[in-house]
Amino acid sequence: MKKYSQNQLERYPIYLKYFMELREEGVDIVSSPQIAMKLGYSEEQVRKDLQAVSLVPGRPKKGREVAQLIEDLETFLGYRSSINAVLAGAGHLGGALLNFPAFSEMGLEIAAAVDSSPRLAYAKIGGKVVYPMEKMEEVLRESNASVLILTVPSPVAQEVASRAVRAGVKAIWNFAPVHLELPESIVIEDVNLASSLAVLTHRLGSKN
Repeated sequence: MKKYSQNQLERYPIYLKYFMELREEGVDIVSSPQIAMKLGYSEEQVRKDLQAVSLVPGRPKKGREVAQLIEDLETFLGYRSSINAVLAGAGHLGGALLNFPAFSEMGLEIAAAVDSSPRLAYAKIGGKVVYPMEKMEEVLRESNASVLILTVPSPVAQEVASRAVRAGVKAIWNFAPVHLELPESIVIEDVNLASSLAVLTHRLGSKN
């Protein structure tokens, strides 16, 4: 099985967005130099990235078909399949994720949410029902969810994640600012907003 670096995986959605823009503009063929110039990557990096996911090899000096690149990337990124998820913590951040319309286009279906607030019990956010937190295991099983999106406060994040794993989830998309201790078989993707902000402010300061 091929291994992909974190940076490489993060580049693929950027490629896909660019290729979809080209398709909307009526462009059928794109070359590695064009891609590199537009996205700020090296030509060698672009060629290696696309070779790793493309079913059809590129044609020297002729470029690649935009439609085929979109198909290859959507397949690789899982956008053509569907993964069910449940969101835990329907506060400000969780509510924003529930209202984000593009997840379904990316192959992620948020079936429902759970929250500990009585005020939110059985309310709908983004068209998704918010169930009481004590019903999380039931909701996970009934929705056949393999992913838990974790946006609860950090003091309860470990407990909620552990409960979800016992209920059968295979992956945690963790927005809580805490390190989770879970079995190695569980896929954990941490979204660290503080780290991202630190990178942004450092890069901004370096330009002054």
